[in-house]
Amino acid sequence: MTDAPLFDRHMLEALVCPVTHTTLSYDAQAQELVSRVAGLAFPIRSGIPIMLIDEARQIRADD
Repeated sequence: MTDAPLFDRHMLEALVCPVTHTTLSYDAQAQELVSRVAGLAFPIRSGIPIMLIDEARQIRADD
């Protein structure tokens, strides 16, 4: 486990995917916010979600 601050789950209620404007799911193990509709996973670094499309990781539909 890392020493990075944990993501505040209450923030998830206010955040949406910057591409589709749909809700995100939190992947605690990968420390990412996932937009299944867009097929993107946005990283969380030091407890801060990085909601930039250029920083997102492409995910497969079956992940």
